[in-house]
Amino acid sequence: MHHHPWQDTSRPAEERAADLLSRMTLEEKLAQLSSIWPGSEAEGEDVAPFQHEVSEAVDLDGLLPHGLGQITRPFGTAPVEPGEGARALAAFQKKVAAANRFGIPALAHEECLTGFTAWQATIFPTPLAWGATFDPALVREMAAAIGASMRSVGIHQGLSPVLDVVRDPRWGRTEESIGEDPYLVGTVATAYVAGLESSGIVATLKHFAGYSASRGGRNHAPVSIGPRELADVILPPFEMALREGGARSVMHAYNDIDGVPAAANPDLLTGLLREEWGFDGTVVADYFGISFLERNHRVADSPARAGALALAAGVDVELPSVRCYGEPLLKAVRSGEVPEELVDRAVLRVLRQKCELGLLDPDWTQSSPVSEGPIDLDPPAMRALARRVAEESVVLLDNREGVLPLHPTARIAVVGPYANEQSAMLGCYTFPRHVGVEHPELPVGVEIPTLLDALGAELPGAALTGDPGDADVVVAVLGDRSGLFGRGTSGEGCDAEDLTLPDGQAAFLDELLESTDRPVVLVLLTGRPYALGRWEGRLAATVQAFFPGEEGGPAVAGVLTGRVNPSGRLPVSVPRGNGGQPWTYLAPPLGLKGAASNIDPTPLYPFGHGLSYTTFAWEAAGADSDTVPTDGGTGVRLTVRNTGERAGTEVVQLYLHDPVARTVQPVSRLIGYARVTLEPGQAAEVVFDFHADLTSYTLRPGQRIVEPGAVELRLAASSADVRHTVPLTLTGPERTVGHDRRMSCGTEVRVLAS
Repeated sequence: MHHHPWQDTSRPAEERAADLLSRMTLEEKLAQLSSIWPGSEAEGEDVAPFQHEVSEAVDLDGLLPHGLGQITRPFGTAPVEPGEGARALAAFQKKVAAANRFGIPALAHEECLTGFTAWQATIFPTPLAWGATFDPALVREMAAAIGASMRSVGIHQGLSPVLDVVRDPRWGRTEESIGEDPYLVGTVATAYVAGLESSGIVATLKHFAGYSASRGGRNHAPVSIGPRELADVILPPFEMALREGGARSVMHAYNDIDGVPAAANPDLLTGLLREEWGFDGTVVADYFGISFLERNHRVADSPARAGALALAAGVDVELPSVRCYGEPLLKAVRSGEVPEELVDRAVLRVLRQKCELGLLDPDWTQSSPVSEGPIDLDPPAMRALARRVAEESVVLLDNREGVLPLHPTARIAVVGPYANEQSAMLGCYTFPRHVGVEHPELPVGVEIPTLLDALGAELPGAALTGDPGDADVVVAVLGDRSGLFGRGTSGEGCDAEDLTLPDGQAAFLDELLESTDRPVVLVLLTGRPYALGRWEGRLAATVQAFFPGEEGGPAVAGVLTGRVNPSGRLPVSVPRGNGGQPWTYLAPPLGLKGAASNIDPTPLYPFGHGLSYTTFAWEAAGADSDTVPTDGGTGVRLTVRNTGERAGTEVVQLYLHDPVARTVQPVSRLIGYARVTLEPGQAAEVVFDFHADLTSYTLRPGQRIVEPGAVELRLAASSADVRHTVPLTLTGPERTVGHDRRMSCGTEVRVLAS
């Protein structure tokens, strides 16, 4: 039936890919390492850095006879009705396959950071909001649904999630990150990866590595961190998402670390990723990242040299369009400047992945039938999921006067620039903010109730007004405008000079507080934490949401009215002052308040903080054993009881304090957490499956150890609110551990019979 081994679906992907590779010309090989971006050269603002400087018109008829590696963003570049888009993509794929002698289609990729970035697709909360849920199971469910919707229209790869740990929240892409703690980022991102991969979509880990640690929080700026910070803060989320999540792609970062750009770093992309961690998927370029080796980093003097550097380092696919891996690389290989084995290495990885996706099968066209009619990318089940994620992500920071929940018949003044504004719900990788802003005539595409709309719907008996003068309570709604490259206050390339509320909103809040004696509830709809210290003690309540998506209005309104008992926890600290940055809670003793400096960096609200409308008692804490071998573990137990009047969720956090180590350690770092949902009066036992590997740290570059001696586990309601300490002694020899170490702390929540 099949003429060649590569067409035989009963053979392993590796074997099929190798057979196909052996039959290809150099032009055909290089074609598999490139992408085209239809529509990217059209008029309008950049959606990728320097897009219009680097984009060149594509000669399809010249390219396609050799084949095509990828198609860049067929849905995420310009508005297209989903059904029409799916049919157009299918038709284009037919054309791609028909034009090359092996009949191989392209791999189609899209962004999916806050849901599928396509017109009319469900808009989920931004990743910082995923972090606030402390709920990996829900994030996994969301990602599986996002993946299924992409798969249904012919997409193969999603450029998500972002695993950059927040180091300086002035960075514009803070909203795209999950939080400031590597364990939270790692566990939540791994769940997202597992969900996306379960739907058959290739998850792409971004941005490898160090991108978020730039000086001054500036986008693309140089990164000057040491090998320990890289190993213990930046890399673990990637390691976890590959090993436990099964991600099949990694995207290199734009930055350099200590003078070496990630795209030209073989130690990172080959030594660590491939040889140490055993990754066998594809490494793709961040958009124009290979060209940037020449244009921005200036470590190459031509597209050919930039291509040669990236290929040798281990970048397999040039995105979003071909500039260096095409003709320039072809000439360099022909002249003997670049060994053809490096091309073969990358092509083999690409073909193996295409094989796994079914793109080399003789009947691949039949594998994704496209219906004739319209396709609904925002069905009720997806909206319900967006609502659940949004509701779990809202953080009640303060409720000092008990003014929340709002009274159902109160007179409520709803004021502020984002009270009745849809964009306050949307991060920079949502379709309306990413692409839709270029098409003002275009409907948003999905229903997005504003906070004012949602409050009116939740409280039919209340009187909503815009005038604080005669109200019982004032709700002030402030926030960010997401955008790209300086076109917003948050988002890619929208970095902040300091953490003052943007767009004059600090002055607005000052004036409001001076002009009214009514209690003021501050609602923040932002992409990063802002400094709130100047209003400490002056606000009746404070509610924080991070771009909560299309159902964000109802979710925040639900918390304000009490329909939702808040369970979100801060994935990033909220600072007191607008300048005491960069600062995260992962600080050693000298990073905390002390006599050596006059500046106190203690945050106003710490990492992990969040209040509830009910109360919880934490009882009977302890470990099954107080000594643990350096290669063993023990159960750590706690009973949580809902002692209040209503159902609610407590988030129990487990932190490690290592009193003495051979390199400087954070005073406290998260190593486990569990969401515990209880009815009034109900209790549950939480058991953490602690393993000594969770105490490991980097002694010197390339050497990670578990050390015998005393450690203290802290059961806490936030990084600063420790309820119980559990001292343990690690016994036995010092161990060196590697990529096979235990990275996550399993948890079990058992509801007790009341």
